Amino acid sequence: MRIIVLGAGVIGVTSAYFLARAGHEVTVLDRQAGPALETSYANAGEVSPGYSSPWAAPGIPMKAAKWLFMKHAPLIVRPTLDPVTWRWMLQMLANCTSARYAVNKGRMVRIAEYSRDVLMQLRADTGIRYDERMQGTLEVFRSQKQLDGIAKDIAVLKADGVPFEVLDREGCVQVEPGLKPAAHKIVGGLRLPGDETGDCFLFTNALAKLAEGLGVRFVYNVDLKRLRRDGDRIAAVETAQGDYIADCYVAALGSYMPGFLAPLGLDLPIYPVKGYSITVPILDEAKAPVSTVMDEYYKIAITRLGSRIRVGGMAEIARFNKDLPPARQATLTLSVEDLFGGAGDQKKAEFWCGLRPMTPDGTPIIGKTKFGNLFLNGGHGTLGWTMSCGSARLLSDIISGAKPEISTEGLDLSRYR
Repeated sequence: MRIIVLGAGVIGVTSAYFLARAGHEVTVLDRQAGPALETSYANAGEVSPGYSSPWAAPGIPMKAAKWLFMKHAPLIVRPTLDPVTWRWMLQMLANCTSARYAVNKGRMVRIAEYSRDVLMQLRADTGIRYDERMQGTLEVFRSQKQLDGIAKDIAVLKADGVPFEVLDREGCVQVEPGLKPAAHKIVGGLRLPGDETGDCFLFTNALAKLAEGLGVRFVYNVDLKRLRRDGDRIAAVETAQGDYIADCYVAALGSYMPGFLAPLGLDLPIYPVKGYSITVPILDEAKAPVSTVMDEYYKIAITRLGSRIRVGGMAEIARFNKDLPPARQATLTLSVEDLFGGAGDQKKAEFWCGLRPMTPDGTPIIGKTKFGNLFLNGGHGTLGWTMSCGSARLLSDIISGAKPEISTEGLDLSRYR
């Protein structure tokens, strides 16, 4: 089939690659000048299936109320009367129950674990390089209360067969020697040895080259206007540069997907939750992280990417605002310097923000729509990099009529009806 993929972030490019590998003729359209120049550009760098948890969880409403008064808060809510924002927040609150958390986390771990396996096979098949490391993820806790609160996460990890280790302070330092000077600030940690790290931007660009080798055509600097429908099917993509026609269409437009598809009567509960990162060159190898360290108190990930440290986190409810307040950079700097003081050159920090496309239940939307030839791959939130390969392979199987290797239950748009 001729297939058009809308979006050249990590989700769009992986979708294009696996569709081409399945034998389809694929064209990718994107408004940017190249791959991965928006949300995929400088994310936290984690491929962390074990930490695939919905933000909507029991206790989050109380925590969120406290965070609003913290100077270095993991959650920032800018006052707004926007009905889309309030609707999405109410939907998220409705998922903050133990029952919903268990269902949502199970779905997320299912696709994230599968995605990690698909990525491993892709790496073996192609030799793709992207500053990757396969040394696990360590979540560190600054209080005993935080450490005691991981019981519900451990229960899900056990149920899904995800390997984990609960470590004391000394165990954390053995895994991440750079923590030694700050060891007195933590009480223990949860380590997931099966997790990986890597630069999503490097990966997406390298995979785009591999996709081109399979015949994928990438068209950049395209001003997308709308999808033109013909009854219960899509007839064309209308752009400022002309129409693009295919047999099948895949929307992988991240946070911009709801607005683009709304004229078709598709109601997608995807919200642009803003996140921040800094990237700094390493000054002292001995002080730097080995892999990814999650600072549970600030909800910030500190990741080793080759000769750089990527520090990412925070969630800001501000619609499509993309400003870069110095206060947000200060929070990221505080976390990394508190745990890995002197490891990176903060004078050369690259400060960045991206809009994470988040669903209220945390699970992405993958699969069919009411239009017979329109498919969705989006809403991955903070886990687009983690879930990208599995989501793309799953979508390719659905479109190609092949039997998916994992259950598709609860993954498409129909779960919101």
